[in-house]
Amino acid sequence: MSDKKTPSTFTLSRRRVLKTLAVGSAALSMPTLAANASESSHDYSKTINFKGDHQAGVITKEQKDASFIAFDVTSETLDGLETVLKILTERIAYLTQDHVLPANTDDKLPPHESGILGRALKPDSLTITVALGESLFDKRFGLAPFKPKHLQTMTSFPNDRLEPNWCGGDITLQICADSPESVIYAVRDIIQHTNKYLSPRWKMDGFLPSRDIDNKSTAINLFGFKDGTGNASASDEKLMNELVWVTDTDKEQSWCVGGSYQAIRLIRFNLEFWDRTPLEDQENNFGRHKISGAPIGMKHEQDSPEFDKDPHGDRILFDSHMRRAEPRNPERHTAKLRRRSYSYSLGLSNTGALDMGLIFVSYQKNLKTGFIDTQKRLNGEPLERYIKPFGGGYYFVLPGLNNDQSYIGANLIQLAKKPT
Repeated sequence: MSDKKTPSTFTLSRRRVLKTLAVGSAALSMPTLAANASESSHDYSKTINFKGDHQAGVITKEQKDASFIAFDVTSETLDGLETVLKILTERIAYLTQDHVLPANTDDKLPPHESGILGRALKPDSLTITVALGESLFDKRFGLAPFKPKHLQTMTSFPNDRLEPNWCGGDITLQICADSPESVIYAVRDIIQHTNKYLSPRWKMDGFLPSRDIDNKSTAINLFGFKDGTGNASASDEKLMNELVWVTDTDKEQSWCVGGSYQAIRLIRFNLEFWDRTPLEDQENNFGRHKISGAPIGMKHEQDSPEFDKDPHGDRILFDSHMRRAEPRNPERHTAKLRRRSYSYSLGLSNTGALDMGLIFVSYQKNLKTGFIDTQKRLNGEPLERYIKPFGGGYYFVLPGLNNDQSYIGANLIQLAKKPT
């Protein structure tokens, strides 16, 4: 018998050799791959202190991802509401710190937590901001005498098409972090721990462009324009007290000091129409150059629009968004608010159009002189052809957790519990 290998035997042997070599090569490369996979420039351990005179997430630098979720309180007693606020405080304290998560030891019970972050819970710049809606100050809990002075139900402006299932809520949470999984983990954790007392009403997820946040530049919205260029500086404490925070010099409920009014507007963009609009019209609608963000006729984003040198609106139209929103007459911050908005993407509408837009969020010490007066100036602006507000509401952000409180909202609950 010849010892010459047949072609099939040779092929089989050769395949075995190649397979062995491939396995060996993979084994040799695994440490390198593992090392590369563990390298990250992202600091998931970054912590933002949730304690202080003010809640985090109001003037905090914007994180990349957010979720806005409104709840109705299903508890029917003041004690039940107090329990909710205590649970929220406990969960915020827990979620904003580093933890090694406990292992599941009983497979006959549900896991302790979702598991989407593995065994390590990193805060990832997480902030959770708690606010109360006007509906909470009805007869259920005896809170009516303590309702914040300017708190009201959001009503329609002329261009609005408000949908009830996207509006209102007794309690809202703004949950922000630097990755979507960190936000989702916090949302699921809070629902898991509060589902006996809270029923979700509406929820909208938002995002900011990673490249803009990483480069520390102004975020660009889905219209392709920089959003928030004229925002008041959060580092200016005096200005924040003038625009954002309720102080003890304001004619407001005593427990409100340290809080702020929150306006949330869910605004759908008609992007297909916008993308067919000439650049000149787009820029005139905003009053800014699209690429640089500079006021029309200027070179740099932060250049003054110099409205006084354009008294007839020849350069920056009187109907432009920036001139109506912030006319700088008689002063720089005509709009008494600070923005903290996010883009959203919700799939397709019933007509097959892109359901994308803006989660407009503003904070102010007075709803009227802040968002409401600003929106009235914007009524009828040309940009309305491309936008349709459909949801949101007005809320009051509770003061922060300082040394005078054992849980967020304690000052309000203690007032309500005092014998009359």
